[in-house]
This record gives sequence, structure tokens and C-alpha cells, in this order.
Amino acid sequence: MTNANADRFHKQAIAGELEPAVTDARELALKLGLEPYPVNYWIVDYDEMNELIAYGGFQSRYPHWRWGMQYDRQQKQGQYGGGKAFEIVNNDNPAHAFLQESNTLADQKAVITHVEAHSDFFANNEWFGLFTGDSSDAAQVNAAAMLERHADAIGEYMADPEIDRADVEKWIDNALVLEDTIDQHAVFARRLEFEREHEELDDDLAEKLDELGLSDEVKAEVFDDEWLEKLEDDGAGETFPAEPQPDVLAFVREYGKQYDRESEKAADMEPWQRDVLDMMRAEAYYFAAQKMTKIMNEGWAAYWESTMMTDERFAGDDEFLNYADHMAKVLASPGLNPYSLGMALWEYVENTTNRREVLERLLRVDGISWRNLEEAVDFDSVLEQLEPPAALDSISSESLEALADLSDEWVDEEALDAARAGDIDVDRHPWKVLTHAGLARRHYSLVKPQNRGFLSRVSQNELEQIGRYLFDDARYETVEQALEDVEYSAGWNRLFELRESHNDVTFLDAFLTQEFITENDYFTYEYSRATGQYHVSSVDAEDVKKKLLLQFTNFGKPTIAVYDGNYNNANELLLGHEYNGVMLDLGQAKATLERVFELWGRPVNLLTIVKEVDDHDLEVAKRRSREPSPSERGKRMRYDGDRVTVEDVPWEEVEHLAADDVDYDTKPEEWLA
Repeated sequence: MTNANADRFHKQAIAGELEPAVTDARELALKLGLEPYPVNYWIVDYDEMNELIAYGGFQSRYPHWRWGMQYDRQQKQGQYGGGKAFEIVNNDNPAHAFLQESNTLADQKAVITHVEAHSDFFANNEWFGLFTGDSSDAAQVNAAAMLERHADAIGEYMADPEIDRADVEKWIDNALVLEDTIDQHAVFARRLEFEREHEELDDDLAEKLDELGLSDEVKAEVFDDEWLEKLEDDGAGETFPAEPQPDVLAFVREYGKQYDRESEKAADMEPWQRDVLDMMRAEAYYFAAQKMTKIMNEGWAAYWESTMMTDERFAGDDEFLNYADHMAKVLASPGLNPYSLGMALWEYVENTTNRREVLERLLRVDGISWRNLEEAVDFDSVLEQLEPPAALDSISSESLEALADLSDEWVDEEALDAARAGDIDVDRHPWKVLTHAGLARRHYSLVKPQNRGFLSRVSQNELEQIGRYLFDDARYETVEQALEDVEYSAGWNRLFELRESHNDVTFLDAFLTQEFITENDYFTYEYSRATGQYHVSSVDAEDVKKKLLLQFTNFGKPTIAVYDGNYNNANELLLGHEYNGVMLDLGQAKATLERVFELWGRPVNLLTIVKEVDDHDLEVAKRRSREPSPSERGKRMRYDGDRVTVEDVPWEEVEHLAADDVDYDTKPEEWLA
């Protein structure tokens, strides 16, 4: 038997061993309320996993050096950084998940539950639906087929004897500098149309007329008055586009030219060049939703993985310690950890929703108001009543009859009969005899050991907000009666509602509260120019939120838009940097302008705002142990194909680029420790 065949049979054996786990995980996911795409599972080895990660989770991508660089980085991370990739799953319908063959059985079961939750998020989050032009669950995403078509097309261009392979690769390099300058909030459209009052004059013809120095009399003999008027004031006073265009890649695709170095002039793009730009732009839009929902998506997957593996004992008794170690390492990874932050936020949303539901019931009890609730209510007694019934909390083959006494809303009667007949192993899969409502009751968040103080931790301000807007505030005679009407699915219902509509920016903005910041010990830190060191600057929720949102707005990249495609009436491109208090890296900006010039074919300009500190002010600040006060100035960078120039511009020319309510002096790689 050859090594290749032996490897294939080994992977088939692992896949066969995992079939029951895959089936059970899907059934449990559906019972919990998840609605994932179908998932195809594949077993891959270490090298194949690194290749898939480099390719963004797909087996086929266009030829380019970036994939080799990412493969090398991933391999070194595994060898020297101590990190291990357990799986990777792509957003497709059906989704494809790749599991590493070296995973233990506990690890494989964990990543399967993780994948099911990811697939649910892909299928139901509206931001993923922007790429298909509809809600994601209504259309076949078919991303793998699209990426394979792109790979084949670019491969054919590179193999074409009339096209230099290096030119194709360089053109891709040029396009990639703009892959994040798209309108990620818009539904993806293959082509964008921009309205323009005047048709653009032929650059060469206008330039040649200037070179000939023809008199006005001669021009009047040759050209009609309308054409001459257009020549004199072509687009004068007109800004094109009329409004700033965030999809820079679409704009240069429509109106850009290539720069011909032999003639030193702009020339029309070749068909293959526009085709490559179309492909790069389509891929940028496809991957945009994943970049926009990293915290939510990873937190969502970690939350439901934990629910399935731990709360519902999907990890067997002999696998649990292995799984617990696996999960602890994932959640304890240093830096800004999307798994930890995301999962903590989802749990916080669940707890706050359940807490509000309980408080609204309690505030409707006779004699209880927001003013006296803390004195009038015994929270320990409330938590005791909120505990799930013993028959629901602990299910085994010996306690099946006790389930029959519970509400039909919680128990799946058909499955219970099957369990009585021995067709369901409830000792291993107790969830199979419960409904979604039963699972929500069984896993009610407020009575979990780690959350038992959450109900009584409510602030007086929140109590007042709830109490003042209750209308039927005397519905119950006793606390016990009020708690009988608690909706135990409220927390989960809220989670499913939010996973449909939010992205990371809106999610963090809505739920990163002072309570969450304090309980999870988040803070901001900044670099001090006076001391040359980093220091904690704030534990205030608004400060933490602002700096964290900065890292996720526009994928954490500078926001650039097209402000004029006919700048100075010379067909130059004017870009604007929407300044949020963080300066551009001027070195990288210069290199980017050089790339964009290749896509525009004519000079490219960039307006931005910089912060400058006078050397004298800096010295004074150091002596007084305080931060210097920088001054903000407008700058215009211009690249004409030969050199980059930077000049000061009046504040009036850049004032529209400045943010109103953001003032950050620094932007470390990670804001939060």
C-alpha cells in the first residue's frame, strides 16, 4: 500500500468514527434553536490545514505570492508559537469544515459543535446576506465555486503567452491595496453606476491642442462652439462623484486607466485588467462580513460549543477534562481575544435579558416598587424558585418517569416513549427527550453558579428605568405568583434576534456597558510621549468602547473615499482620509498612492489630517510630566508617477474630514490588555 493510500484510508477511518458525533451535534444544534447551513466535514493533515488557513478556508485560490507568505506564517506559528489550528470552516451553502486528523476525539467533538454554531451564524446574520443580495438563507452562496472560477481565470491570464505573468501578479498587488476600501454596508453589485453631468473629454486630444498653441480663430474654424465651451470649462466647479464614494475599488474599475510607461501617458485598461479588478472586488465583498463580525461570530460559536459540550454533556465523562483544558486555553489566549470577549458579551446579553424579565415580574407584585425592591425581595429565595425542576436538571434512564409529570412544553413525548423503549440512550444524550423550551428551562442562565449574583447586582438606576415604564404594576399578589410567569426562553430569544442584525461595531456599541467593563476588568491604555511608556488611561466604559470600536470600524483600517475623479479639472484622483483622531502612517500612505496610481493612470492625491508637536512643547511637557498638546494640520499628498510630494493645505480644505467626537493620541496594535 502506498503512503498516499494509507493516508487516505486513515482519514476515512477518522471520518467514519466521527459520523455519529456529526449526526448528534446537528440534532442537538437544531433542538437548541440553531438553523445552520448543511455542513460537509473533511479530515485533513497538518500541512493541508495550514494551506487551507492560508487560502482563507478554501481549497482553490488564484495564483499569488500572498498565499505562500501566509502559509509560512501559519506553519511557524504552529511550530514556534505553540498554537494549533483545530478546524477551519467557510461561509458557504453547504458549508465546508476541515478538521485536523491529529485532534483527539474530544477535540473533534468540540470543533464539530463549534462549526455548527458558525454555520448557523453564516446562514442567519444579515451582513452575510449582503453578498448574495438577499438574506443568506434564501440563496446559494456558492463561494467555493466563485473562488475556483477566479483561480482558473487568473491562472489562464498568467499562462497566456501575450500577457506577462509578472504583470498579472503586479496588477493583483495593486488591487489588493484597495481590498478594504469598499462599501461594506451596501448590498454587493457587480457594477456600480456613477452619474456625471458632463462626458469626459479625451485627455490626449485636449493636451495636443494645448501643445499646438492654436489661436482662438483657428479653433473656431475647426470646432463648434459647444465643443469649445466644454473644452474651456470641462467639469469646472463640478465634483465627481457628487458625494464621497467609499467603494474606491469600484470607482477605479469604472474610470481608471493603466499607466503606459513607454508613452508616459494613461492608456485604457486591457480587458483582463478590469476582469481582475472585478474578481478582487467580489472577493473583498465576500470576505467583508467575516471581518465585520469576528467578535460576534467567534463568541457565538464558543457560547454554543460550551452549551453543547459542557451543559449538555456532549463531551463524555472520559473526554471532559480534555475538552475543559482545550476550552480554557482558547479563552485564555492573550491580547484582544475574540472568543473570550465575544462569548462574555453573548452571556452578558442573555443574563441582562433574563434579569430584566424577572425584575419586570417582581415589580408587578403588590407592595413592591423600584424604590423598595431590594428590601422587599429575598433574592436567594427567588433564585431557588427559578431553579429547574430536579427531573429536568438531572435526566437518566432511571428518572424517565419523573419527566412525565413535567409540562408538555418541556418534554418531547415521542422521544420519551422511544427512550422508555430503549431506542434512545438518555444517559449519554439526555437532551433528546426535551424540547427547545425544555432546554431553555434546563439551562436558565441566572441560576448557574457563576451567575447567581447577577440578579441582585442590578443598579438603582436600572430598576428605576424598568419600574417607571410598567403599566400593569399590580398584577400579582405574591412573588411566587409573579415568578410562575417568567419566560425562561427570553434570554435565548434575544440572542437569536441579535445574531440576525448586528455586526461587531453595532454589537459592541450596544452592549459594552459600564457594568460589563467593570466585571470583566477592561481598561484602555495609551502611549505617553512625555514618559516614553504605556500607561492605563481609563476604566470608563465610554473610553473603552470608543477605542475598541476604532479597532473594528472599517476592519480597523483607515477609512478612505473618493472625493473627486476630476481634481483640479485635470482628471486627477482625489482621495480623502476620514480622520478619526488617528494619523495615517505616512510611509504606508505614500506606498499605497504609488499602487493606486497604477490603477488610475494619472496623478493621485490624498487629503488627510496629521498631528504635530513642536519640539519645544515636547521638552516642556516631559519636564512637567504631562502630555504635549498636538496641533492638527491639513496635508495633501500627491503622486504623479515620479515622486510623492506632501504639502500643507488650509484647514478649510480638510475640515470636512475630521470626526466630531473622537480624540485618540495613539493606536497600539491591541487596545485592551
